[in-house]
Amino acid sequence: MALAGIIHEEHALEAIADRLEIIFLLVGMMIVVHLISETGVFQWFAVKVAQLVRGEPFALIVLLSIVTAVCSAFLDNVTTILLMAPISILLANQLKLNPFPFIMTEIMAANIGGSATLIGDPTQLIIGNEGDLGFNDFLFNTAPLSIVALICLIVTVYLLYGKKLEVSRDLKARIMELDASRSLKNMTLLKQSGSIFILIIVGFLMNNFIHKGLMVISLSGAIYLCIIAKKKPEEIFKHVEWDTLFFFVGLFMMVKGVEEVHFIDIIGNKLIDITAGNFNLAVMVVTWVSALFTSIIGNVANAATVSKIIHVMSPAFEGLNTQAFWWALSLGSCLGGNATILASATNVVAVGAATKAGCKISFVDFLKFGLIVTIQSLVLASAYIWLRYL
Repeated sequence: MALAGIIHEEHALEAIADRLEIIFLLVGMMIVVHLISETGVFQWFAVKVAQLVRGEPFALIVLLSIVTAVCSAFLDNVTTILLMAPISILLANQLKLNPFPFIMTEIMAANIGGSATLIGDPTQLIIGNEGDLGFNDFLFNTAPLSIVALICLIVTVYLLYGKKLEVSRDLKARIMELDASRSLKNMTLLKQSGSIFILIIVGFLMNNFIHKGLMVISLSGAIYLCIIAKKKPEEIFKHVEWDTLFFFVGLFMMVKGVEEVHFIDIIGNKLIDITAGNFNLAVMVVTWVSALFTSIIGNVANAATVSKIIHVMSPAFEGLNTQAFWWALSLGSCLGGNATILASATNVVAVGAATKAGCKISFVDFLKFGLIVTIQSLVLASAYIWLRYL
């Protein structure tokens, strides 16, 4: 954008500076989650879940999807799927079952769970920043729909695969014989990282009262944890997902360039014309158009672009509950992330992990499953938005 003369390099840097809170919030959470993962607690938990249901395959899918959704809401969905996917494949192989329904259900659950909070999905951070929305705003507005969408997902998986998942008693016995405690590696670090993580989440919930930004809370917790865990910075920085962070840097500059050529103004005004000033229709259009764009260009790029379009559209509906646009964008982006492999980084990471473990998931196979879940969850989201905000 700067090389082509569309934007000045100072504007490119300003585009990053305006959203540094997102970058540093992600850095802090990545560090904390990495140190938690070093303890092996996620693997321990997965084995315990399998033993809790005594190796019953559908019950195992249900519990793993719930754990994935909850973790995605408070960690982030990419990290969660990286931790949970290999465990699910291991458990499916132990039971001599096709890992496909296990992995696909977890991917869908991760994207659905990520929509529940501000930190659950990178798209939420962008939307929160653009719409001036806090952690509790997302918790009270998007989390209820996430719970309903997760229940709907579980019912769908049962109808598609429930009766096909049969396991012999011998294989169930093998699951019960697994020693979960062998997964735990560092109890001291587990106590330290667990305590800091809880304090960070409490800080997020209380940030309106303590008047500290999410970035300050996240990064302070990460730095303090590194100090008490006696971790060297160079060791920690190796595990920060720099490709994700620099993707955001590039994205912010790209969106700034798109703004400069007035493309966003054109799209925003076009949507106003199409909806003919009908606020309810405009909100529904944002929901479904966001999902469609997400399936093609990915949810992060969609959120960054459509959030600017909302700024253009909102003045035309002054006096109405224009905050509904942000919840429409949030749910459309996150739930639309289940449509195709390319729609979310979570999908790409999970499919890659599955391939490494010997479970190849094609674009078409993903689309067949993902489209069913996406459409039904978007219908639910539309009904939810209509009843609550319109």
